[in-house]
Amino acid sequence: MNHIPYGKQTIEADDIAAIVNAMSAELLTTGPTAKKFEDALSVYTGAKYAVAVSNGTAALHLASLTLLQKGDRVLTTPNSFLATSNAILYVGAKPIFVDIAENGNIDLDLCETAIQNDPTIKAIYGVHFSGNLLDQKKLKYLRETYNIVILEDCAHSLGAQSGDVRAGSCVNSDCSILSFHPVKNMTTGEGGAVTTNSKHLYEKIMRLRNHGMTREEELCQDKSMLYDEKNNLNTWYYEMTELGFNYRITDIQCALGLSQLSKLDTFNKRRQEIAKTYDAALAGVDSISPLYLQDGASAYHLYVAKVDFTKTQCTKSEFFTMMREKNIGLMVHYIPINKQPYYRKLGYGDEYTPKMDTYYAECFSLPMYPRLTDDEQTYVIESLFEVLNG
Repeated sequence: MNHIPYGKQTIEADDIAAIVNAMSAELLTTGPTAKKFEDALSVYTGAKYAVAVSNGTAALHLASLTLLQKGDRVLTTPNSFLATSNAILYVGAKPIFVDIAENGNIDLDLCETAIQNDPTIKAIYGVHFSGNLLDQKKLKYLRETYNIVILEDCAHSLGAQSGDVRAGSCVNSDCSILSFHPVKNMTTGEGGAVTTNSKHLYEKIMRLRNHGMTREEELCQDKSMLYDEKNNLNTWYYEMTELGFNYRITDIQCALGLSQLSKLDTFNKRRQEIAKTYDAALAGVDSISPLYLQDGASAYHLYVAKVDFTKTQCTKSEFFTMMREKNIGLMVHYIPINKQPYYRKLGYGDEYTPKMDTYYAECFSLPMYPRLTDDEQTYVIESLFEVLNG
C-alpha cells in the first residue's frame, strides 16, 4: 500500500486550468480575481464582507489588530494550532487558556465562569475544532450578556452548518477567520480570509492588508495633497494612515480558490461519508472511539479518535511508529499550546485543564481527505485494530 497521509489537497484538471488562465491575465497579484473570490466567500458564508489574505495566520493577525488592544485578556483554547493564541500575543494582548469540552472545542461554560470571575476579560477566541462548530446559542448568549468580543477560528470548518448558522457567517461573532492551507477542506496553496458583518472592521482590515495604505478620498487626511491647483483629483495619490503589512493574496491563488470553492460541498460530503465509515468501524469497541459521532454538521477537516492506551498492547509512541511502518500517517491535533516551551517562558503551563491533558494522551487524527479510497480506508481500519490488539 502506498503512503496514506492524514490529509492532503484535492487538485483536479479544472483547478489547474483556472490557475493557467489566471497566469495569462494582466494582473497576477491582488486584483479582480481576488475581489471575485472575496465576493464568493461572502455569498458562501453569508457574511457581508470578506478579505482574502496570504495565509490563515495573517488573517488572525489582522483580525486581532482590529479587535484587541495591548493588555486585553483573551480566553482561548489550548487545543489549536499555535497561530490562534500567537495572534493574541502579536498585538500585546494576553491569552488565557480554558479547558476543552468532550468534543475538543473550548468549553464555553468555563468561559462564562471565567468572565464572571474576571470582568476585565475582553474577548473569546474560539476554534471550531476538526470542523465541528461551537455552540452558536451559547456564543450568542455570551456576546449579548457580557458584551464580549468573539472571534471564530473557522480554519477547520468552512462548509459546516449548525441550524441556520454557517461557519464564517459571523452571526454570533465579530469576525471569523478562514485558512486555505493544502490540508484544509479547500485550498489556494497558501491563503486565508477574514469575514465580518462590520463595515468598520472590514475597511480597517483592507487597509492593514496593504501596508496601511488608502487611496480613498474620504479616508485621506491631507486634503491639500489630494487635488492640484485647479482642484483636479490627483488620481496617483495615496496615504499610509497606519502601520500595516503586506498580507496580500495573488489572483493566481484566488483563481484556484474560486475553482475549489465551487466543489467544497462535494468535498465535504465525501468527508462525511468517510467519517460514517470510521464511526461504524469503531462502534462498540472498548479501547477506541470517535471524539464525536458524525451528525452531518461537521465539516470534518479532521477525524479524531481516542484510545485508552492502558487497554492496548502498545504505547502511543509505539502505535504511531507501527502505523507509519504500515505506510499510514497519523497526526496529533494538537499538543497543548500552553505547554510549549515559549509559552512556559511566559508563565503558562500550569493551568487546570484535565480534559485537555487526557485528550492529548489519548487522541490522534486518522486519514481524512476526499480522495481517500474505500480500499485505503479499509486498510487503515484493519491496520488500526491489528496494531492496537497486538
